[in-house]
Formats: sequence, structure tokens, C-alpha cells
Amino acid sequence: MSFAARARFAPERAVPDAALGDPLWRAAGRRRGMTVGLYGGSFDPAHEGHVHVALRALRRLSLDEVWWLVSPGNPLKLKAGRVSAPLADRVAGARSLARHPRLRVTTIESRFGTRFTLDTVRALKARRPHIRFVWIMGADGLAELHRWRGWRELMAELPLLVIDRPGYGARAAAAPAARRFARHRLPEARARALPRTAPPAWVLLHGRLDPRSATEIREGRRPRPAAAPPRRPPPR
Repeated sequence: MSFAARARFAPERAVPDAALGDPLWRAAGRRRGMTVGLYGGSFDPAHEGHVHVALRALRRLSLDEVWWLVSPGNPLKLKAGRVSAPLADRVAGARSLARHPRLRVTTIESRFGTRFTLDTVRALKARRPHIRFVWIMGADGLAELHRWRGWRELMAELPLLVIDRPGYGARAAAAPAARRFARHRLPEARARALPRTAPPAWVLLHGRLDPRSATEIREGRRPRPAAAPPRRPPPR
């Protein structure tokens, strides 16, 4: 996921828009009142599970677009000694899958020079204050959120949409971030209001679960089966 910065974001050192050279970024500058989901990650590799998450977010929140922020590097994974595939390869893989007209793939994070999610979000908000951003992540991400740098500040910057994943729902709901911001959790029935809700605010969406993960695909493992719905007791 979009994580961190070679240097902490500072407005006085921000790269001028003209130097960014990202067509998506230029187009976003001309559209006001947009609601945009930010879906950050390494996408190493991108797979249909990513599409599943992005489309669910797009539909359930009535977003105008979802931007896939392909991260130059994930500090948590780098710390664990894992090296990602080249950025260009990961971007090409993401673009081959994100074919819906409202799914956009961008390397804006590498153009900003940021790596920490908090810095990227602040840079986006400072440059496009007319866009309502929502951060999108899987339930596995919420379970690990407390390990991110500035995670409390991140929750105060923009609303958070969490998509349930097989085997992570209970862990996510009991995670430090979920407990810390429990009173700011919206019920699923109010998910559509999330983009216009002042942060901190978050929603955990349940529903059909996609078992695919980039790690399993990369390592050639079979994905875990999706969680089956609870069985109803036989009628008495």
C-alpha cells in the first residue's frame, strides 16, 4: 500500500504541478466536487482481487473514481527483506486489469517523492482541496494499521473504507486502530455517506469475500477459500 516518504512531506519543498507530468493529475485539477477513493499498494502483482475491492468501493460509496496508487516501495515489506518488482512492471500489470473507465492507475506517489501514506495523503489534499478523498484498504490492512507511521494522524486526515477479507474480519475489528477509533465507525448502511463525513470516520464492509492475495499469487500458492456463510440450524 502507499506508505512512506524519502523525506517527510513539506509544502515548501513540494514538486510543482507542471513537473509531475501525470495525465490523471492534470485532469483531476479541472474537475471540482469529485469523490475519489485512494487505493494504495505495491500491486506486486496486481490481480482480480484488487479489482474486486476497487469496484465494491466505487459502487457502495458512489465514488466518481478510484485511483490505484502504485507505491514505489512498502517500508514494512522492505524492512522484512522483500524486494518488489520494478515499478514499471507493477504499473503495467495494474493497468492491464484496471480497465473500468472509473479505475485509474497512477504513479503520483513516486512523482511526489513520498512513501509514507500520511505524507502522500497530505500532499494530495494540499494540491487538490476540492476533491473528497477516501482511503481504501482490505481488512488485513486495518489489522496492521497501527504499525504505519502516523496512523492516528492519517485517520484524522480522511475517511477510511475497509473491505473484509477471508480470515481477517475478526482480527481487523479487534485491531488497535479499530479499538482506538471505535466510536467513529459508521454502520454499513451509512457507507454511502462516508466520502462526505468529516474524519475520523470509517466503515467495515462485509459481503462476498475474494480470497486472492498478491503474496499467494507471487509465490504460486493456492488462495485460501472464501469464508462460507454461517449455516442455519435445521428447522425444528
